[in-house]
Amino acid sequence: MLQSSKVYSLKRRLRGFSLIELMIVLVILGLIAGIVGPQAMKYLGRGKSQSAKVQIENISAALDMYRLEVGNYPTSSEGLKALVESPSGVKGWNGPYLKKGVPQDPWNNEYQYKRPGSNNQPYDLLSFGADNAAGGEGDDADISLWVKKN
Repeated sequence: MLQSSKVYSLKRRLRGFSLIELMIVLVILGLIAGIVGPQAMKYLGRGKSQSAKVQIENISAALDMYRLEVGNYPTSSEGLKALVESPSGVKGWNGPYLKKGVPQDPWNNEYQYKRPGSNNQPYDLLSFGADNAAGGEGDDADISLWVKKN
């Protein structure tokens, strides 16, 4: 008698989960993913925007170092490449000013550089955001060195 109760107990433990138990677990996981997923995507987008701001500030610091050594900022035609390779005819270049090369923005697009800049700034340096087009809101908003947005 004692032997058969052990066998029954062992069979019950090895039986596994019923279909209803599995369905309940899947529904709960689906609800959690539905609630947490959109929040996680919002933070991911914000992280890319913050990363772009930091990269723009680092490139700006390299541009300032270039200006100190060469005497002016790179022209629009020389672009940000002048921070990595010496443009022809430039005296005083002591780079590279960006050791790992010119980075792409977090959306794998090139940063936009123009000299002279708008609003009496010496240059414009910006990322067009996720849509890689001027303007936009949210993740598509432009990220610039000179314009501070909350």
